Amino acid sequence: MSINQDDSDSAVLARLGYQQQLKRRMGAFTNFAISFSIISVLAGPITSYYIGFSYGGPVMMAWGWPLVSLMCVIVALGIAELASAMPTAGGLYFWACRMASPRWGWFTGWFNIVGLVGAVAAVGYGFSLTFTSLLVLLWPGAFSATTGTLYAVYAIAIIAMGAVNYFDIRVVALTNNISAWWHIIGTAVIVVALVVVPDHHQSASYVFTKTINASGFGGHHWSQPMFWFVLGLGLLQAQYTIGGFDASAHMSEETNNAARAAARGVWTSVFWSGVGGWILLLAITFAIPNTQDTLNAGAFDVQYIWSTALGSRWAEALLLIASVAQFLCCNAVVTASSRVVWALSRDRATPASHLWTRLNKFQVPFNAVAVIVGINLLLMLPTFWNATIGYLIATAVVVIGLYLAYAFVILLRFRLGDEFETGPWNLGRWYKVVDLVSIVWIGLVCLLFISPTTPAGIPFHHDFSWNSFNYTLLAVAGALLLFGGWWVLSARHWFKGPVPDIDPATRAAAEAAGPEGVPT
Repeated sequence: MSINQDDSDSAVLARLGYQQQLKRRMGAFTNFAISFSIISVLAGPITSYYIGFSYGGPVMMAWGWPLVSLMCVIVALGIAELASAMPTAGGLYFWACRMASPRWGWFTGWFNIVGLVGAVAAVGYGFSLTFTSLLVLLWPGAFSATTGTLYAVYAIAIIAMGAVNYFDIRVVALTNNISAWWHIIGTAVIVVALVVVPDHHQSASYVFTKTINASGFGGHHWSQPMFWFVLGLGLLQAQYTIGGFDASAHMSEETNNAARAAARGVWTSVFWSGVGGWILLLAITFAIPNTQDTLNAGAFDVQYIWSTALGSRWAEALLLIASVAQFLCCNAVVTASSRVVWALSRDRATPASHLWTRLNKFQVPFNAVAVIVGINLLLMLPTFWNATIGYLIATAVVVIGLYLAYAFVILLRFRLGDEFETGPWNLGRWYKVVDLVSIVWIGLVCLLFISPTTPAGIPFHHDFSWNSFNYTLLAVAGALLLFGGWWVLSARHWFKGPVPDIDPATRAAAEAAGPEGVPT
């Protein structure tokens, strides 16, 4: 299948084998906005600032963030080319099936779901950290940042997001448009406040050359090999933030001119998030009042910086801006992940698939939304025992789940070479460089993020503690065992990949006639 410039969305979808079920109410900006909201420069950079600061220090903000942003733009370019060629809900799963086999599609789809479900948990819990900090500042006697309070705020927020996603896609579209502008204006307000209000700023030398290693591993300078490993762990802050941009592809069946708009939404959301996030991180780092106190604040380090450098009133205002942005970000992830569940269920790749494909009166797959909400309420229950480790595991699972799925489809596209039929937005001959760099980078970060994050997390180390162990490897291995075992024992006998819901004659007519005569 190839897509011409004048092909209608219904013609493209028909040639992919599907009839239009979801409503196309999204324009190019809204499609961009959902990925931009999911990346959210007011979520990941703030809630995971302590990761970068503890594993590298200011240099991680000054140099680590732009490095990761550049590499993520390259990965996004590879995903964008695929989104243009095959603009359909489910995106990565469908592409893998079309380019290779149902087996590839099976593992790609399930890793994509693992990553997106983890993103809901990580972003939602990050929202809870930020919003609880705001509540403590506003009413210090009534609220405290206990694990019970954090989970309660998280649960209420996740349920509220499910309620928002019950309504017509126009409500979700409006929410994401508001979210994009809220992020743009909110980031500008925070940066200006951090530049203008504080009486003291750190020097440029501090921001661009200061190194910190609070991991427990040896090495504090560039000349020491272990410090480079610590810096690699610190990249999780940026790598976790810049993920989920495949959401633009998942919303293809609800986007007009999807073959172009979805592709642009994928890569432009990463580019502008990289630029905006870097400016924000530099502003926060310049405003640091005291290095040791910032480290001691742990996951609440940004709140400490704002409260100390700006005063409580300014801190409350900025925390409110960030909290709203993080809620809107997580809401967008709920939307995107529900579409992946719906698409996989449409092709009978999930248990009880008939339940998750049902559309409510607004033509929204609300059952798929509900199952995402339910899973995430259960997923973060371990934070009652160890909130920090639970959050670290969630962020690492997001990176590995999403980026393994990205690597699968990019590898398959590279393997097809010139046989791959591109869409109207494509990389031309540059796909070879883009795809190879993407695969190498994804392999590197996946290895880093299953590594121990502290000496006490290394089995058989004299200080070993299960509270410090990085369970990400076990989580990924468990997912592989579950989905691999399911495939070997059962799914390979009945899962045949995408199940067209258009009759063969209509599909053949669509392939022959292009946009004319295609039923909508």
